[in-house]
This record gives sequence, C-alpha cells and structure tokens, in this order.
Amino acid sequence: MREYVLRRAASSLVTFLLIIVLNFFIFRIMPGDPARAVVGDVRMKPEIREILVRKFGLDKPIWVQFLYYLDRLAHGDLGYSFQYPGTPVTDLILGRRMVNTFLLMGTSIIISLVIGMALGVVAAWKRGSKLDVGILTFSLVTYSIPTFWMGIMIILLLGFYGKLIPLGGTVTPGVASEGPVQYWLDYLHHMIGPTITLVLSFLGYYFLIMRNTLLDVFTEDYMLTARAKGLRDRTILFKHAMRNALLPMISVIALEVIYLFSGATATETVFSWHGLGLLVYESVLRSDLPVLQGLFIFIAISVLVANLLADITYALVDPRIRYG
Repeated sequence: MREYVLRRAASSLVTFLLIIVLNFFIFRIMPGDPARAVVGDVRMKPEIREILVRKFGLDKPIWVQFLYYLDRLAHGDLGYSFQYPGTPVTDLILGRRMVNTFLLMGTSIIISLVIGMALGVVAAWKRGSKLDVGILTFSLVTYSIPTFWMGIMIILLLGFYGKLIPLGGTVTPGVASEGPVQYWLDYLHHMIGPTITLVLSFLGYYFLIMRNTLLDVFTEDYMLTARAKGLRDRTILFKHAMRNALLPMISVIALEVIYLFSGATATETVFSWHGLGLLVYESVLRSDLPVLQGLFIFIAISVLVANLLADITYALVDPRIRYG
C-alpha cells in the first residue's frame, strides 16, 4: 500500500509541474490586450499603454516573465488582478466568491447525488418496467439539455412568470442591514434557481452510472449464489449489489471536485451568481491573466488532490487496485 501511495503521489507531482508550465504559456497565446483590461478604455493612449506594459513586466522577454512567474508562485504570490486594481488574486479566489461557489455547488451535488443514486437503484431493480423506462427517459432528457438553456427557462418560468425566485444575483442589495437571519433567508432564496438547474443537470449523470453499474453487478456469479442461498431481495440488493456498485461512484465524486471549487460557469453567469464560475467568465472577457492563472492553478491542485484521495480510497476498498 505504501508503494502504491508513493507511486501515485509521484505521478501527481509530475502532473502538477507540467500544469505550472502550461499555466504560464497557455494564457500568453490568448487573444486580447492585458494592458487595455487594466484601463478599461478602448481609446488608450500609446504612452499610457507603454507605462502599463512596463509596470506589469509585459515588456520583458518571455523567458524572463516565466522566471518571475516561478519566483512569485514559489512565494505564494499570484499577483494582482487587472480588472480589480490593487486586489490580490488570492483574495479574489479564496474570498467570498469561493464560499458562494462552495455552497451552491456543494448543495447541488449532494442533492443530485442522493436522488440520482436512489433512482438508479430503483430503476435497476425494476429493469424493463414502466417505472424504469420513465425514470430513464426523464434522466436522459435533463442530462441532454444545455445548462444555460435550462437556467434561462427556470428564470423565465419561476422568476419572470411565477414570481417565485429572484431573476438573478446573490443577495438583494441592502438586505445585510436587516440582520443575519433576513440576510441568509434572502441568500437561500436567490440560491433556489441555480440549485434547481444544477440538480437537474447532474441528476441524469449519477442515475445512469448507478443504474448501469448495478445492472453489471447483477450478472456476477456471487449474485446468482446469493439468490440460490435463498437470501431476501433486500439483503441481496443492499448488502451484495450496492456495496460493489458504489466503487465507481468514488471516482465520480472525485471528478465533481472541479465543479465544487471552480463552479459551473454557465449557471453562475446566467443567474449572476457571484462565484468562481462567474469570475472565470469575467476574467476571460477582460483578459485578466493573473486571475485566470490563479484560478487554473487552484482548480488543478483541487482536482489532483481529489484524484489522489480517490485512488487511495479505491485501493483501501478494493485491494486488487494496489496489487495491480
């Protein structure tokens, strides 16, 4: 087990080093003018642009910029945002926006995971029935609908016509002065729309994986043995089938970390939810290279750590993994 963990950790470290190099060069070849993003005015005077280029080191050779980038990264300095002058990138990423994304995505993932797995178990056990066909059809439809379109429809139906949810935003301006209880109630009210969108979007994914995995488990020899022993259906399903079907869900949950810490960009943009997903969209539009690089590093570290923990968990649950 120790050799397996060390091998996986070394592989993750090499991947991280490659990400650091890629993180620098990929944003240098993007279209757009970073200096213009600082001023925010398309009618920029040449002398002003020259001053900004020198200030941010954009006039240096590419290899010198790369060395500066490595030095700042080694000291935990991700630089300052172009679109928010004087604001450190770490404050933007690890501040209120990350909390908003974490709450929204965490709630959506938990709800859709529980419902999707439960529906997958029911559909697999009742395979071929009308209930199975109905749930499968609903899941495929919701899984196929583009997230941004689903969000727009929810805003139109529940927000514009139904007046049940706000049309956008994270909180109502000025509600903080009314007290913490009123603030959080308003916050949760604004979170209803994007949560419904994300739950419907994720639900089909979890359902299909759980259903298909269970159907594969049902064909194993030990399931036939369990039936031959006369065990009850409940015991066969929960003690034998589900315990083995949950193994692939470990990898699925690990992959969802990218949404948990980065946000669903389309959903946050449609609902104007001030999270990391909306920050990505704004930074791309305004060529905010420091923020984009910081987000890329932050998301990469989150995914690498999540995958490493998933691999270790897999090896603990199934010894065949580490011996292989």
